[in-house]
Amino acid sequence: TTYLNEYTEIFKMHDNSASDAVTKCNVTSLTFQYTLYATTYVLIFIPGLLANSVALWVLWRFISKKNKAIIFMINLSVADLAHVLSLPLRIYYYISHHWPFQKTLCLLCFYLKYLNMYASICFLTCISLQRCFFLLKPFRARDWKRRYDVGISAVIWVIVGTACLPFPILRGTGLANNTESCFADLGYKKMPPMDLVGMITVAELAGFVIPVIIIAWCTWKTTISLRQPPMAFQGISERQKALRMVFMCAAVFFICFTPYHINFIFYTMVKEDFISSCSIVKSAQYFHPFSLCLASLCCLLDPILYYFMASEFRDQLSRHGSSVTRSRLMSRESGSSMIG
Repeated sequence: TTYLNEYTEIFKMHDNSASDAVTKCNVTSLTFQYTLYATTYVLIFIPGLLANSVALWVLWRFISKKNKAIIFMINLSVADLAHVLSLPLRIYYYISHHWPFQKTLCLLCFYLKYLNMYASICFLTCISLQRCFFLLKPFRARDWKRRYDVGISAVIWVIVGTACLPFPILRGTGLANNTESCFADLGYKKMPPMDLVGMITVAELAGFVIPVIIIAWCTWKTTISLRQPPMAFQGISERQKALRMVFMCAAVFFICFTPYHINFIFYTMVKEDFISSCSIVKSAQYFHPFSLCLASLCCLLDPILYYFMASEFRDQLSRHGSSVTRSRLMSRESGSSMIG
C-alpha cells in the first residue's frame, strides 16, 4: 500500500507539472485552424461530392465485372461520400464559430471523419492486396467470387465502425446538449495510462503500420512481376495496370494518412499531459489541423484512382457520358424543329 501511494503521488506530480508546462507553452488557442479547416472543406466539398457521386453511380450501375477490386472501390466511394456530406456543417461551424444544432449531430459528423479515414485505409489496403493477388495468382483469381469481397467489406465496416467509437466518446464527454462548441473545440476526456497505451498501440498497428507493410509488399511484388515472363491470360499491359493501381493506392495512403499517424502519438500524449517539452507540445498541436486536412484530401484523390486506374470505369464513364450528351442534343434538335 505504501509503494502504491508513493507511485500515485509521483504520477500526480508528473501530471501536474505536465499540465503546467502545456499551459506555459501557450498553445491553447490555435485561431488559424478555423480558417484552415473552413478553406480546406470548401475546396473539397463540391468536387468531392460530384466526383464521388459520379464514381458511385458508374461503379454500382454500369460495371458488370465485379472483380478487380470493384466492390472495394464502391465501399471506398461510400466512405468518402459519407464524410463529404458532413462538410457543410463543418464549414458552417468554422466560419460562424457557432453550433446551433444538437450535440448528437456534432458527434455524428465528428465520428464520420474518423470512420472515413480508417475505412479508406482498410479498403485501399484491400484494393492493393487483391490486385497483387490476382496478378500473381491469375488462375485462382478466376475462381474468386463476388460474395467474398462483399463479406470482407461487411466485416471491415463492423470492425472499423466499432473501433472508431472511442473518438466521439472521448471528445463528447461532458458536452452539454445546447452547447455552441463542436469539432476542434470539443472537450477531451483523459484516459488511464494503460488504456491510453492500448489505444495508441492498436490505432497505430491496425490503422497504420500493418497497412503500410501490406501496401509496400504489394508494390514490391507487383514491380518484380513486370520482370517475369507473362503467364496465361495475362499480358504485360495487365501487369502495368495492376502496378499503376497499387502505386496510386500507396500514394493516396502516404499523402493523406501518414502525416496524421506520425503526429497522432505525440498529439495524444500532449492531450494526456505526458509530454512537457514546449517544442514537442507546440509541434504536435500546430501540426494536428494540417494532418486532418490532408486526411480529408482522400475524398478527392480516390476518384482519380477510379478514373485513371480502372479501365472499365473510364470506358463506362465515357460511353454513358457521350450517350447522355447525344440524347440531350437530339431532344434539343427535335424541340427546335417543332418550333420552326
